[in-house]
Amino acid sequence: MDFKLTDDQKSLQEAARRFAQEQLPELAKELEAKCEPVPAEWLARYAEMGFLGINVAEKYGGLGLGNLEALLVVEEFAKISSAVAFPVFESCVGPVRAIEHFAQDSLKERVIPRVCGGEAVVAVSMSEPDAGSALTDLKTRAVIDGDKVILNGTKRWCSGGGHADGYVVYCRMSDDPGAKGIGAVYVEKGTPGLSFGPQEELMGFRGVPSSDLNFDDVELPLDSVIVPAGGFKKLMEAFDLERCGNATMSLGQASGALDDVQAYVQERKQFGRPIVEFQGVQIKLAEMKIRVEGARLLIHRAASNAEDGMPSILESSIAKCYANEISREVTGTAVQLMGGYGYSKEYPMERRLRDSWGWGIAGGAIDIQKVNIASAMVGRRFNQRAN
Repeated sequence: MDFKLTDDQKSLQEAARRFAQEQLPELAKELEAKCEPVPAEWLARYAEMGFLGINVAEKYGGLGLGNLEALLVVEEFAKISSAVAFPVFESCVGPVRAIEHFAQDSLKERVIPRVCGGEAVVAVSMSEPDAGSALTDLKTRAVIDGDKVILNGTKRWCSGGGHADGYVVYCRMSDDPGAKGIGAVYVEKGTPGLSFGPQEELMGFRGVPSSDLNFDDVELPLDSVIVPAGGFKKLMEAFDLERCGNATMSLGQASGALDDVQAYVQERKQFGRPIVEFQGVQIKLAEMKIRVEGARLLIHRAASNAEDGMPSILESSIAKCYANEISREVTGTAVQLMGGYGYSKEYPMERRLRDSWGWGIAGGAIDIQKVNIASAMVGRRFNQRAN
């Protein structure tokens, strides 16, 4: 068991840190102020630096590295803001990996190189008005009709909605009950019959568009089917990796807050000396450090132990749950230590606090992760519908 990064991993991490800290703070402020996503010219720069599709196979334009390498980069970007990190997140641990693992070659070749090249962003669309935590209650339906797939329904809370160039849509593909009838299809933006609701106005996640997706007799080619009916388990295996990405985005809020507040308490003076000289501040710093390091270790364990590139539901759920919880705590403590500077929109700390709450809701709420953990512990799923 080796807790040290290799020289190559350290070099990648340092390159990502240098790029993020030197190039992205002003972009993050702009995206926050305008509530706009990363623009095309910046996506091209991300791609040129090799930060998109880090763990995607080289034949599709990725770097062909591991999940841990991808998560190292995601954290460095997320330290700056969720918005600037979102394209990296989506290209490394999101729906692109589901396409790479399960889709037909024709779809892989059509979509993945564009994402790795910074020419497209792909989002995942899972939730519906009546299906969030109860994901097997999906009503959006895809029906195979000859050489086409016809898609109808409405999706909700899609991060990337209205902006992304393509969507991995979880949907019902047979009349089989529950999970047995669920699969996923790929839908390109601009496909006739696809429309979007108004942009959501959220507490945080500014710069990460979110909207409803409406499908009205959307016709898709047969190779748009990523996973057919009965493939829900495969989709959840891919989502275990996305949990690690969510955890890392959450961790980035906490580790970025810790970096900033550590510098602040050594500069800020009260009663004639830096406030880091006060024991109460020292204890808060230590507690924040313990939580950040604990979350990082849990995430890296899940990524390192992943078989076939897919982490286990137990380890990914533990990592997400813990990172989500400590992120809220650490950013809240950082706001308190920085006082007015932490609470002011002139500085990034209050944004980190707001985004931390979002990551504990997105991708499966914290309490749902605890249900996953308990299920893995006892070796069976629990029927939440039972009286």
